[in-house]
Amino acid sequence: MATRLLSPKLLNDLRYFTRPLNSASSASITAVSPLNFDEKPEPAAAAIEKPPINQPSATFDLNDHQKLFDSVSTLKLLRSSANLALASIEPFVDFGMWVMNSRLMETSLIRDVILKTVKHTFFEHFCAGENTKEAGECVRKIHEAGLRGMLGYAVEHTSDNAGCERNLEAFLRSVEFAKSLPPSSVSFVIAKITAICPINLVRRVSDLLRWQYKDPSFNLPWKLNTFPIFSDSSPLYHTLQRPEPLTPQEELDFQLAHQRLLKLCQKCVEDNVALTIDAEDTSLQPAIDYLTYSSALMYNRDDNPIVYGTIQAYLKDAKERLFLAEKTAEKLGIPMGFKLVRGAYMTSERKLASSLGYDSPIHNSIQETHACYNDCASFMLERIADGHGAVVLATHNVESAGSIESTRFGDSEGKSKA
Repeated sequence: MATRLLSPKLLNDLRYFTRPLNSASSASITAVSPLNFDEKPEPAAAAIEKPPINQPSATFDLNDHQKLFDSVSTLKLLRSSANLALASIEPFVDFGMWVMNSRLMETSLIRDVILKTVKHTFFEHFCAGENTKEAGECVRKIHEAGLRGMLGYAVEHTSDNAGCERNLEAFLRSVEFAKSLPPSSVSFVIAKITAICPINLVRRVSDLLRWQYKDPSFNLPWKLNTFPIFSDSSPLYHTLQRPEPLTPQEELDFQLAHQRLLKLCQKCVEDNVALTIDAEDTSLQPAIDYLTYSSALMYNRDDNPIVYGTIQAYLKDAKERLFLAEKTAEKLGIPMGFKLVRGAYMTSERKLASSLGYDSPIHNSIQETHACYNDCASFMLERIADGHGAVVLATHNVESAGSIESTRFGDSEGKSKA
């Protein structure tokens, strides 16, 4: 069975068009990254997405609420509704963040009460579990309901190589864990570059890449081949002065970080599990894209995109960067996959840009973000229809999901594409 997402205008012409992917499905509804209450490097978390089902082509109807929530109890629906309602109240969220970062967390009894409250409300709503056992139970449960999962080990912003090595081992266990679950129950493993490369080094490399974009004569001897990272509208205000070259130790550390990513990619190839590299804020994103694209050049082969990058549609340059990267991948014959999201760093992005006297890199309205997301999705779906690329539509937006209909096409190997 192969899962294919198509825009309505393509459905009539492409009713019988299919192409296989050797990994599991990339048609995602959402993704999650759980907290780790036990502070143990256990891969955990699952995101829900529609899997390939061995039956004739059918349309995923977002208006059929009874069918959508048939496997969910009324009590759980009410709890979910309450959690989402509370999460939509900005002052409540700000208060919760203040509590979690306050000195109240230093008192053992109060900390236990707060964490238990969070665990049985927002954590249980958005996350699969604290460890592999709980995540496995969640994946099996949603798989029985006809859904699939994406596994994400929740860690980022690591400061040293020792921590990065520990995180790599956890990511590798996530891939191994995915292989141990029921066939086709997991489609992706999710990773963040700042978990396997020290964050200060990610920032340093991003500065150097930005400066080279400003001044093409600026030499980066360590730089490998990659797809375009910037567009003419990309924010460059993070790097206002010519940065110093990497020191020999920084070069070695960056090489080690790239080797970690390549080791993770190789494990995904061996176990036939696709890998999605999450996006982060714009001060770090150039180095993240560089490592993602250079790794994709090595591992995305034979119409099988193992490595997926992430495009944040709330950024004003998102559509241009996606276009440039995908077109370059096509010219090089590299099947590139992208996860499309809206974005998660709105407050910090706007605050940084304002402090430096620049316009925000984020669209001025939610409507512009929605339009950019839908344009990016349509572009990738059209690329797929032309025989190139793959996409994960990671949207919580019903309008976007409804305007990009989901249609299923069958094959004999449980493969899927976009």
